[in-house]
Amino acid sequence: MDGWLDRAEWFVWLTGRILEQHRFAYHFLGGSAEAVEAALFAFACPAGGFGYALEPDLRGPAPEPLSTALALRLLEEVGRCGERDTTALLAHLERTSTPDGGLPARNPQPGNYPAAAAVPPIADPPGSLQSTGPVVGVLRASGVRHPWLDKATEFCWTAIDSVEPTDPYVIEAAVAFLDRAEDRDRARAAANRLGDQVRGRRLAVLDPADADAYPLPAGFPPGLHFYPYDFAHTPDSLAAEWFTGEEMDRSLDHLRSRQLADGGWAMRFPEWAPGTALEWRPILTIEALLTLRAYGRL
Repeated sequence: MDGWLDRAEWFVWLTGRILEQHRFAYHFLGGSAEAVEAALFAFACPAGGFGYALEPDLRGPAPEPLSTALALRLLEEVGRCGERDTTALLAHLERTSTPDGGLPARNPQPGNYPAAAAVPPIADPPGSLQSTGPVVGVLRASGVRHPWLDKATEFCWTAIDSVEPTDPYVIEAAVAFLDRAEDRDRARAAANRLGDQVRGRRLAVLDPADADAYPLPAGFPPGLHFYPYDFAHTPDSLAAEWFTGEEMDRSLDHLRSRQLADGGWAMRFPEWAPGTALEWRPILTIEALLTLRAYGRL
């Protein structure tokens, strides 16, 4: 590896949790998928789902839908999602679901555990595309079949058809679903519609040198802009078609430039508690490296 990759590796060994260390080793050093899986299941909850700050902004032992979505994506990433018995997980998802068929963004009864203000619990929450889309996408792509999944799939289609794309995180979740959806024609049509709205609302910064000229979504802190690579993590994503080659190249140059002197990538959102930045930055560093590699930048 050349110098900047060496620095990224050092940063992960220096600051990463055991999960991020095994994840980096899997992707860049020939490490094992089993080691990633074992580290990941340290975050599993006895009643199903995942918690224990797997998603660093959600602390405590309560199973959280957003943490479960992340866990499934990591299992898919190392090719282990289809290898596991999902019976208990599906039973948990069924118990957690809202009447509209989706998963809530937060556990409605998490207990008195800390969490970022950006993800507050709601007593009687509706289904959330942000949590449901990635979960359904990964399970469908892994060949899982279950009645809950059928209902949740319809929830995702309905939510995407009616979504007002003002929150980039929700758009990311929609793309996670659409990239894995079985009905490719419908997925492409929905992605094209979302892409037109993302560009029309200027939700993606197309000129990183003039990022301040792009409006921030309501409630987002200063500096939390989104770029083409945030929506299209790989060139085969449907979201990659939203941007020209020049726009994507500029955004990837910007992503590469965000590496700090310590070797890691910076957080773009506020650190709300001691230690959350230390947990987030190795995750963000690995995500940046995987995106750059997907586009041939390593």
